[in-house]
Order: sequence, then C-alpha cells, then structure tokens
Amino acid sequence: MQHVRKLTPSPTLPPHRVPATNKHAPASLPRTDFNTDALAPSPLRRPWNTDACYTFRLGLGSHRAPRRREHDALNGWGMLVGAFYFPTDYGIAIDELARALEERGFDSLFVCEHTHIPVSRRSPYPSGGELPKRYLHTHDPFVALSFAAGATRTLKLGTGIALIPQRDPIITAKAVTSLDQLSGGRFIFAIGGGWNAEEMENHGARYETRFQLLRERVLAMKALWTQEEAEFHGRFVNFDRVWLYPKPKQKPHPPILLGGESDYTVRRVVEFCDGWFPRPRAGWEPKSAVARLREAAVAAGRDPATLSITVFNAPADRAALAPYREAGIARVLLEVPDLSRDEILRRLDKNAPLVAENR
Repeated sequence: MQHVRKLTPSPTLPPHRVPATNKHAPASLPRTDFNTDALAPSPLRRPWNTDACYTFRLGLGSHRAPRRREHDALNGWGMLVGAFYFPTDYGIAIDELARALEERGFDSLFVCEHTHIPVSRRSPYPSGGELPKRYLHTHDPFVALSFAAGATRTLKLGTGIALIPQRDPIITAKAVTSLDQLSGGRFIFAIGGGWNAEEMENHGARYETRFQLLRERVLAMKALWTQEEAEFHGRFVNFDRVWLYPKPKQKPHPPILLGGESDYTVRRVVEFCDGWFPRPRAGWEPKSAVARLREAAVAAGRDPATLSITVFNAPADRAALAPYREAGIARVLLEVPDLSRDEILRRLDKNAPLVAENR
C-alpha cells in the first residue's frame, strides 16, 4: 500500500483542509489524500476496520456547519416537523401526499425502503408479531421521491432509511446526485444497515459485516460526489479512477443521517455522517440523546455544530414533543399511517398544528 498521510483533528475545529492533489478539484471543497485509518476511532473505541486495508482519495464533506436557515439541534434553535411514509402501491399517491404535506407546512417527507421480503421470514420483525403488509409493497424510494419532487417546490425529500448494504454504491451515488439536482437541492440521505438478514443476503451482503460494508460504501459515494476523478480501494468496494456526473446540487453533498440507537451508531455518525436518525424506543430520552452526540463529537475532535438529530417516528402529541424541542432536536418525523387516502389527509389535518407550534 502506498504511503499516505494521516490527519489529526485540529484542536480548534473544524478539521484540517489541505491542498488537493487533483488540479481540477474545486477550490471550495475540502480535499486530501489519505487512507481510512485517518478516520478510524481512537484506540479507546471499537476499531471497525482493523481487518481491512484501504487507499482512496476523498473530500470529507461531512464536517461542515449546518445551514443557518434551518433549525439546529445541538445549538438550541427551533424544531422542524416532517413526516415519514411507506410508499406502497395501494396507498395514497406519493405526489398527492407530498403536495398535502407542503400545503400544511410540513418540513419534509421521508420514505422507507425494502427491495423485497424473502418468504422464509427467518428474521423476526423487530417490533414483534407479523410483518405489516406495507413492508412487502413499497415503491423504490428514489423513484417515489422523484414524483414527490415534481409535485412540490419547498418540501424536503428524504430516504428513511436507504438500506446501504443492499445498494450498489456507484448506482446509488448517481441516484442521490440526480435527485438532489432535479429537486433543486432538497434531498436528505438517511441511511441504515437493515435488520432482515435474508433480504440483504439476496443482495450479496452479510448481516455480520453490514456496517463495515455500509461505511465503505458511504466513503466511496463521498469520493464520487466531491471529486472530478474518484477512486476507492477497500475490502468491500474497489474501483479505479472514474468520472461521475452530475455532482450534487448541495455542496459538498446532501446531508447524510445514520439510523440506529447504539453507542456504535453514535460514533459512526460522528466519524462519517452529518446527523443522527434515531427512533425513540424504550429508554430513549431527548436531552440525554443530545448530550450523547455532543460528547461523542467532542471526544472525537469534531465540532458538535456540524451535526444534527432527526427523530424517526416521534410522538404526534404536543406535550410529548415539548421535551424534544427543549432538548434541541432539529427535526421530528411523524408517521403517515397505512390507511386510506381520506384517513391519511384527515391525520395530516390533525397533526398540522404541531408544525407551527414547534417552529
């Protein structure tokens, strides 16, 4: 492996910017040559990549301050209210749903993903009981969001979540940048590792190494988005120099949010993402969650102001949401239920006051 320079986070934050080796690189982007050991956790934390060797060139776009026109979680500003939905072939049309959300002032629409569900059902449904019908009937999230983009002007559009171990990184990088360009820079890339082992196995991924795979694919996509000629050489992802256009509308790329609730998830968020995408499961509390992310960022030498929290499936209740806003959560996503069109629109009408109340 060629000799590469390791980066040490600056004590004054944000991280170093060093000259680009690619003479065609935009001067505004942070560029450097290094291996992923430079991104590895400290010896005090779990070394995710101890069995791999990488060399690649990447502009680290994740270490950036949040947009000031939005609300910021870790710095105590207001809270945005969006929605999430399983975009099924039997439910409300996705373009109509997007328009309805925008008209009622909702910030965003995130859509869930499952490419297919193996009939064996070897992996139990995480919430217990039978797997809901909607898991079997979801449209492709990028196709669904393209229809939502065409029907709206300001609504943000997100995956919630995209199952990265099941997705080719080059094809996914192209889908992300195309949607971000065509929507005018409204895309948010929430991602995760997934829970259905047999589903990911049908894509050639293994449950045991899904987060190592996810990490490499995210880093490879960042290279594709931020470099004129990108290359990546890792254990799971390997390609020589390539061109990939268009580049994202948002610079250096759309926000990357990582789902999960574990300490490992929080450390991965700090290492290579722009925000955390947790679910408020038993024992999850907004104030302590914000503190966890802030402490992890400081411990890793990263400015907490470059990170945000979007809570998936937050309670649609004024009193229950108050602690979220007080803690400094940036965005909450309310469920659009698996109901008829008319029932969904009535639910949106019921929840619409929460949008204005939490701004």
